[in-house]
Amino acid sequence: MQATSEKEILEMLAETDVVLDVGGWACPFNRANWVLDAEPYDTRGFYATVGMPGHQGGEREYFSAATWVQRDICEKTPWPFSDKYFDFSICSHTLEDIRDPLFVCSELIRVSKRGYIEIPSRLWETCRGWEPTGVAGLSHHRWLVDVTEHHMQFTHKFHMINTEFDLAFPKSFLRRLHPNETVAMLWWSGSFTYAETIVHGLHNQAAFLRDFVRQRYRYPAYRSTLRDTVRGTRQCLADLRRRLRLRSRLRSL
Repeated sequence: MQATSEKEILEMLAETDVVLDVGGWACPFNRANWVLDAEPYDTRGFYATVGMPGHQGGEREYFSAATWVQRDICEKTPWPFSDKYFDFSICSHTLEDIRDPLFVCSELIRVSKRGYIEIPSRLWETCRGWEPTGVAGLSHHRWLVDVTEHHMQFTHKFHMINTEFDLAFPKSFLRRLHPNETVAMLWWSGSFTYAETIVHGLHNQAAFLRDFVRQRYRYPAYRSTLRDTVRGTRQCLADLRRRLRLRSRLRSL
C-alpha cells in the first residue's frame, strides 16, 4: 500500500470503527479488526520472508486468530458478515490476483460502509522488467484494471501480452514511471461500480493491448518491419515445406 494512503486511512479511522482487511495475508493491515483471506493466521506476514514489509497500518494488531477468517473470498456464498457491518474495508493488491474480482467487489460493497482499494495500475501491469523472465507486470496477475473516480473496469490479461514486443512497454519505460503511476486507487463510500471488458478475437485483443501502449510509447518503425519480414519468411518456408511434402506423397502413389 502507498505510504500516503496508509497514513490517510489511519488518520480518518476512529478508535471505535470496525475495519476489515480483505486479502491481507502477505502484509496485513494491523488496524483491521477482521481479516478475510484464504491463507491461515499463523502464516501471516509472508512478505517479510522475502525482504518486504510484513505488515502495515501500525504496530499493534487489532485482529486476532479468532477474527481471522480463512476462506476462499471468491466462493459464491456471502461472506460471514451482515450488511454494512464494517465502518471501513481495505482491499490492497488482491483483486488483480483472484479469479472473480467482480464477486469480491459486490461483497465489499455489501458488508462495508466505505473503503479503500489499491491495485497495480494498468500502466505498470503492461511494463516488462519487474520479473527477469521478461513478462509484462507480474506473471501471476490475472487482470488489467482501469480505475476512474467511482468505477473499476477489469479486463483479462491476455497471454499474448507476453508474446509481441509492441503489446507491452519496454523495461526502460518502467524505470521512468513516477511512483504515483504504478498503482491505481479507489476511495469509495456507500458503493462503486465495476464491470468486466469482453474482447472477442485475437486481432481485437491484440489491438486492445497495442492501442494502450501507443498512447504513451512509440517503438521504432524498423522493429515492426523486421517482425513482419521474419513472419513473412517463416510463412514462405512453411508453405514450401507443405508443397514438398505433397509432391513427395504424389510421387509415391
